[in-house]
Amino acid sequence: MKIVLAEKVSPATLAVLQEEPGWNVVTADAIAKLGPGGLEKELADADALVVRSAVQVDAKLLESAPKLRAIGRAGVGVDNIDIDAATHSGIVVMNTPGANAVAVAELTLGLMISMARSVPRANSTMHAAKWEKKSLQGSELRGKTLGIVGLGRIGLEVARRARSFGMELIGYDPFIAPVIARENQVALVPLDEIFKQSDYLTLHVGLTTQTEGMINASSIKLMKPGVRIVNCARGELIVDEALAEAIQSGHVAGAALDVFRKEPLKDSAYFALDNVLLSPHVAGSTDEAQEAIGIQLAKQVRDYLKLGVVQCAVNLPSLSHEEYVEIAPYIDMAERLGLFLSHATPGNLESIQITYAGRLAQGKTDLIRNAALCGVLANSEGDSEQSTSANRINAAALAEERGIRIQEEKKEATSGGSGSTLKLVLHSSDGDVSASATVLHGNSPRLLTYDGIDIEAALQGTLLVFRNHDVPGVIGRIGTILGEHSVNIANFALGRSVRSQRIPQGQALALVQIDVKSPSDANTAIEALRKVEAIVSVRLVDLGKL
Repeated sequence: MKIVLAEKVSPATLAVLQEEPGWNVVTADAIAKLGPGGLEKELADADALVVRSAVQVDAKLLESAPKLRAIGRAGVGVDNIDIDAATHSGIVVMNTPGANAVAVAELTLGLMISMARSVPRANSTMHAAKWEKKSLQGSELRGKTLGIVGLGRIGLEVARRARSFGMELIGYDPFIAPVIARENQVALVPLDEIFKQSDYLTLHVGLTTQTEGMINASSIKLMKPGVRIVNCARGELIVDEALAEAIQSGHVAGAALDVFRKEPLKDSAYFALDNVLLSPHVAGSTDEAQEAIGIQLAKQVRDYLKLGVVQCAVNLPSLSHEEYVEIAPYIDMAERLGLFLSHATPGNLESIQITYAGRLAQGKTDLIRNAALCGVLANSEGDSEQSTSANRINAAALAEERGIRIQEEKKEATSGGSGSTLKLVLHSSDGDVSASATVLHGNSPRLLTYDGIDIEAALQGTLLVFRNHDVPGVIGRIGTILGEHSVNIANFALGRSVRSQRIPQGQALALVQIDVKSPSDANTAIEALRKVEAIVSVRLVDLGKL
């Protein structure tokens, strides 16, 4: 076996691979000595390639690696790897999720202690030869309520450590089963209750349409006076102007921020605020985390090359070209359907029922299942640098890790004349939600039913999903309001309730596909629509990235 390490790794990482008899391990230093084109030369007969973030593994580079079987990324993000090109070449791409979860959790607790005891100010005054003991009296974490938004790997690591400080733990994460929260002594509560009850608030979610700007003027108003906020997830979760204003007014006692909308941070209102702790995106940057990442990746590459065991893969498993071509449209459809329903789950997800009907039921469905789960879990914790994002390989494992049961059923025949259909039912603590879909014309994913109501609509683009009273004038009001806010309607689909589990008789559904540059451009229109008396609810579903 030949393994090419295109970037520098730790000695311990190198040792894992060099311990294998007969393996040829080419280091970054050896490649550098070959000069320009050295990497391409070494890849000509390589079995595996290991990279960090600097080397761009694109289709052109892969053309020089005809024998390559695996690409290992030391880290979570795989933006520097052309996943599609690797997949079509039959190359497994693996990353290393979770290895820095402890590092991020430890910094989170460290920042909380620093705020509670004014550690930065104590240090700076002492270095200035000032003894300000009286003004530095702090408070304890013991007995305080910690609100954790996002209970993935990092959030749960924070919970375990905060519990040892005697803190009361509350959490919000609709994508974790209640049993996992109970095992970690975290009380699941709605997001608004997190804001209202927390003495300390820490964020551990990925960036989605729903989480962007979640800490804003409105949510801050709900918070306790004197709350302290920690963000080691994504800078975009916070509206900086609103937080800075709340800190200046004293409503928020302090904040500790490791991530920012624009990095590196060069100009910020936070610079003038003494009770804001700032660090340059270092939450996952520890010697131990980097060492763990390298060793984990080396073991994954070794196990795949020796045993064929795929761990933490981020692309599709091996399929023949013919098999992949046949099911690829249904893989895409399944992810879209899962993402569509992920926005509608009424409570904490407990189980998912997947039903394949028609020709789908006769073939391999693992990829379709994982694609559907990937969509469902897309809005759960998934920061590209600090946590595990759901993908078409790891989705089932993530669901199991979060205590979500998966049930699958196959039916030979379909209803309604469609050749193949997929139905998802999401069972949650507060009720169920369901939808079914198919693929038309070979490449057009179409919604067929939603909560038992027939409503055919394209599963693509940006959608507004309405529940409204089945009375005259609603369609006209929707069109008028969208027009007033310069939001163009691309498609409009309707369905009405006769008997539905979640939609009372006398209510109707509407799915409106709109043309916007960014989903956030529709926010003002949505606020206006919510004021219409006949509209029960309206939500935004962004399928534009799929």
